[in-house]
Amino acid sequence: MPIAKTIDTDSALPDNAGHTRTILARRLADIICLPSSRISPVERHMSGDLLVGILAQSPLELRKRCARRVAPLIDAAPGLLRFLIRDDIEVARQVLEDSDALSDYQLVETARSTTLEHRLIIAQRRGLNELVCEALLAPGEPEVTAKVLKNRSAQLSQNGLERALDLSREYPSLCAALLKRDELRPAQGMTLFWWAEPKERAQVLTRFAVGREIMQDIAGDIFSMMAEDDWQDPLVRKAMQFIERRQRNRAAIDKSPYNSLENAVDSALETGMDAELAEEIAYLSGIKPVTGARILSDHGGEPIAVLCKATGLKRDYMLKLWRALKRPTGAPDTPDPALARTIRCFDGLSSNKAQTVLRYWNWAFNAEMHTTNATEIGPNVDLEITTPNSAAALV
Repeated sequence: MPIAKTIDTDSALPDNAGHTRTILARRLADIICLPSSRISPVERHMSGDLLVGILAQSPLELRKRCARRVAPLIDAAPGLLRFLIRDDIEVARQVLEDSDALSDYQLVETARSTTLEHRLIIAQRRGLNELVCEALLAPGEPEVTAKVLKNRSAQLSQNGLERALDLSREYPSLCAALLKRDELRPAQGMTLFWWAEPKERAQVLTRFAVGREIMQDIAGDIFSMMAEDDWQDPLVRKAMQFIERRQRNRAAIDKSPYNSLENAVDSALETGMDAELAEEIAYLSGIKPVTGARILSDHGGEPIAVLCKATGLKRDYMLKLWRALKRPTGAPDTPDPALARTIRCFDGLSSNKAQTVLRYWNWAFNAEMHTTNATEIGPNVDLEITTPNSAAALV
C-alpha cells in the first residue's frame, strides 16, 4: 500500500498554521524547481527532504499541487519523487503519468509495493524495460497484464511472457494481445492455441505454422549418417523426427491390425470411437496417445484438421473422423460452425506446415523437446526451463 498518508493535524494548530505550512511547502517547491545553474544537487535534495516531512502530514490537495509542480522536472529530488509516486493514487498519478525523472528502480519498487491503480498507470508509460514489466506482471492482475501487452514500447522478457501466458489460460481475452507481441515464441503460441478463441487460433496457425524446407534441405544427408549409426544418438534422433517429411509411424502401421490409418478411421466410424482405437490412431499418426487424446477431445475441431492434414488423410476421411467422434455436422448446405472452421483450417494448411504444428504439440504434451539436464553438460551450466516443458505444464 502507499506509504504516504494524510495525517491532518490542522485542528491542533493555530488558525494561520495551515496557511503558513502551505506557503512553506510552495517555497520549498520553488527551490526544488530552480535550474541546475542556480542550485546545487545537495541543496535540491535537502529541500526535497524538508518538503517530504511537511507533505507527509499535509492535506491531500497540497500534496496534489506539489506533485503537479514536480512532475515536469528532469532532476527532481529522488526522495521526493519516491514519496509522491507511493502516495494515494490522486497524488501519484500526476508524477507517474508525466515525469521523465523516474528511474527503473523507482518504477519497480512502486509496482511491487503499491496498488492496482498505480500499476495500471505505470503499465501505460512509454519505454518500460523488462524488469519493470516483470514487476507489473508478477501479481497476475488481468487488467495490468492487458495494458502491458498492449503497450507496444514495453519490452517483455520470456519470464514476463510466461506469466502472461499462464494468466491467459484463466482470462482468454489476453490471447489477442499476446499474439501481437513480437517476443512470443512458437512453442508459446502453440500452447496458447488450446484455450484461444477461433479467431486467435487462426492467427496462431497463420503465424507459427511454417514449413521446414530449409531444415530438410540442410539436414538431408544426416538421415543416412544416423542410419549408419543405427539411430543411437537420442538427441539427434528427436531433432530429426521434427525435421523429416514423413509423419505416419511405419513401425506402428506394420504392427497394427488395421494396416493403415485410413482403415482405423473407417473402423472408428463403423464401430464407434473408444479409448483403445483412439490410442491406435495416435500411434499410427506418429504421435503419443496423450497428444492424440487432447486433439480428439478438443472442443473446437481445428486440431483434428491439423492431424488429418499432417498425416495425409483426405478431406473425406477427416469428415469420417468427425462423425466417428459424434460431432455435430449440421445441414449439407449449412454445416455446423465448428465443422466449417475445421474444414477451412484443413483447406488452408499444407501438409508440411500442419506437421510442424503437430510435432510441436507432441513435444509440448510429452515434455520431450529437451531432456538433457545440467549434469549431462556440466555442473556449472545454468539451464533455463525449456519452453516446451513449460508449455506442457500449462496445458
